[in-house]
Amino acid sequence: MTPIFAHINRQILDTPNPAPYAKGAKRGVDEEVVRRISADKKEPKWMLEHRLESLEIFQEKEIPKWGADLSSLDLDDIIYYARPFDYAQGDTPDDWAKVPEDIRKVYDRLGIPEAERKVLAGVGAQYESEVIYHKLKEEWESLGVIFLDMDDAVRKHPALVREYFMKCVPSSDHKFTALHGAVWSGGTFLYVPKDVKVRDPLQAYFRMNAKNMGQFEHTLIVADEGADVHYIEGCSAPQYGSQALHAGCVEIFVKPGAKARYSSVENWSRDTYNLNTKRAIVSKDGTIEWVGGNMGSGCTMLYPCSVLAGDGARCDHLAISFANKGQWQDTGVKVLHLAPNTSSKVVSKSISKNGGTAVYRGMLKVASHAHGCTANVQCDALLLDGESRTDTIPDIQIRNDDVTIAHEASVGKLSEEDVFYLTSRGIPKEEALAMIVNGFIEPIIRNLPLEYAVEMNRLIELEMEGSVG
Repeated sequence: MTPIFAHINRQILDTPNPAPYAKGAKRGVDEEVVRRISADKKEPKWMLEHRLESLEIFQEKEIPKWGADLSSLDLDDIIYYARPFDYAQGDTPDDWAKVPEDIRKVYDRLGIPEAERKVLAGVGAQYESEVIYHKLKEEWESLGVIFLDMDDAVRKHPALVREYFMKCVPSSDHKFTALHGAVWSGGTFLYVPKDVKVRDPLQAYFRMNAKNMGQFEHTLIVADEGADVHYIEGCSAPQYGSQALHAGCVEIFVKPGAKARYSSVENWSRDTYNLNTKRAIVSKDGTIEWVGGNMGSGCTMLYPCSVLAGDGARCDHLAISFANKGQWQDTGVKVLHLAPNTSSKVVSKSISKNGGTAVYRGMLKVASHAHGCTANVQCDALLLDGESRTDTIPDIQIRNDDVTIAHEASVGKLSEEDVFYLTSRGIPKEEALAMIVNGFIEPIIRNLPLEYAVEMNRLIELEMEGSVG
């Protein structure tokens, strides 16, 4: 059987559809834009009030001066809201045949409908500011699993959404969470009831298409007591030569004894500023697992955070970043041990090529009352040439001495001996380089479902093209 994502190539990822809906679209963000979003979605009053309050915070806060250089980002030149087509609110299609043909073809090329048929329990698809398809298999719906786009969830489950919405990542965190709180659109709401263990992954795929577009999807996951779920996000955008912005938000609530895995493959175009915020709050004996790959965007600032709030809570973070020419991948992990007997493991791998910069920026905090904690952080960087750069910037704050903490960082260059060994046995040099890189990232890849490991490896191959010469 041919792997679902084996066909992916750079042309598929970088080719846009016509975008007549974006012609004449308002650029920049103000109260008019915020009110239009809320009105179009027929939101309750509390959500509009939340948006307007977030807009005020956004206007007051400064752009971060640390980390990646954001001085060239022109927030007044971004389209914050665009609807590719109109459909009745509350009636997101659950049949691909109901999705406009030109948009459906984009997801066909990406392999999403095929993946849904073969390996997924449910699928959501977002195009620009709107979710254009969402469906959960009846097997899981009958057990009480809720899997909706966020716009529908606000209307159909207002009390449940309001209980959790931006309680994990408040608008006041920084300028881009405030922006998100004001203009968020689409995304996923996933609720897994007590003791329900969803056997197959669920996925959402987010696609930006128009020039100078912004996307601000909101992902809200609640794994109730004893539940188990794996959710995957993928994303991409075409390349225009002018900036785009992604400032999504992921909030995950892991209840006592529950387990949630969040996997993402982010492959925005080089035009995109990827300023995403992801955070989980983990209760007693709960587990959160993060598996992430960041490749495409020209500038990324992304630091998934685990708040270990209950006794015995646990987190695993596995991350890959690939910085190619003209890219600054500023990524890392935040872990807060706020309860006794909590444990964390971080494995971060970065690859730099053709002058790209990969930065690991991590934070590990252990509270004074969080006795018996264990934490292990391992950061490995691979430089493929002499002009690329990597940095490791750890921030470790330990408030008691009844803990076990390990931090290890390593930087290595491509081994000429390994390359010679492989090429001397008849393997072409470019293929030999790819084999070495695949071996380097294998600890992360093996934690993805088979089809998504294939996708990740294919994206790495695309980044490695032209490595010889």
